[in-house]
Amino acid sequence: MIRSLPKFVPALFAGLLSCAPAFALDKVIFASNWLAQAEHGGFYQAVADGTYAKYGLDVTILPGGPQKNNRLLLAAGRADFYMGDNLIGEFSALAEKIPIVTVAAIFQKDPLVFMSHPGAGLDRFDDLPKADKAFVGLATLTTVWPWMEKKWGFSRAKVATYNFNSAPFIADRHSIEQGYLTSEPFAIARSGGFEPNVFLLADHGYETYATTIETRRDLLQKSPDLVRRFVEASILGWAHYLHGDNSAANALIKRENPDMDDAQIAFSIKQMKAHGIVESGDALKLGIGAMDPARIERFYDDMAGAGAAPAGLDLTKGFDYSFVNKGLGLEGAGAR
Repeated sequence: MIRSLPKFVPALFAGLLSCAPAFALDKVIFASNWLAQAEHGGFYQAVADGTYAKYGLDVTILPGGPQKNNRLLLAAGRADFYMGDNLIGEFSALAEKIPIVTVAAIFQKDPLVFMSHPGAGLDRFDDLPKADKAFVGLATLTTVWPWMEKKWGFSRAKVATYNFNSAPFIADRHSIEQGYLTSEPFAIARSGGFEPNVFLLADHGYETYATTIETRRDLLQKSPDLVRRFVEASILGWAHYLHGDNSAANALIKRENPDMDDAQIAFSIKQMKAHGIVESGDALKLGIGAMDPARIERFYDDMAGAGAAPAGLDLTKGFDYSFVNKGLGLEGAGAR
């Protein structure tokens, strides 16, 4: 015969449980590569909606900016993860023997674009090398531009420095300017009074992944479960941001970056969805954050061939595929 417990015992257990300390969350510092914006939205979403906390993480996002090099924080051990711009950063780390490893690629397409004035004879991508002037940022000039010269016939002689000010481009109808698909076209339409032609380099053979997640090799070896939890929670954050209620994440973004407004955020999200920046290619089958070793090797060969990356690198030391390609985030993916 099974005796029932005295009535006071369940209440006693409940009291003991309420007094027990909660498990402490693992503190994580994630350094981003720029000011807070919708292009970082999935990470802020995972903070705002508690996804990181559900994975046992207390994540602090350190915004970057024009006067910051947050990647150094990762190498120096002052950050646990870093938001990489694209794969060229990993190639540079390998060349300099910095023990940084890329563990996920949130953007399947780099949002880097070049823009031109409509009706100025520069309405096709093939026309762009004929522009009188090309406004190009320093980082792009030393990485992407050599590939553009080799593959598409662009000329360094036409380059003028782009300092995140589109006024010179707006004033010169026969010029082109680099930008971000999700940012500069909106700003130019707002301040210049016209919608520029926009050419996404990813649609013209520029195969890099972007908005990667990087970590240090020692952290990867010592705490692989921490890395797994951060990557998986970030992936879910992106699925939720693109397909769920992202208002709390956007509020965090605007708090961190007061120059960001609702119209810009809405434009950025629309562009990311329309062009499959997060959800396209392998990510539609393998999940958000997917990485393909063959694609990385192919892009590396392109960059090394153009002189934009050192030859002879051992790519196996720079990438770990253990935490992606598992189908996570597919339930929120669009039709692309």
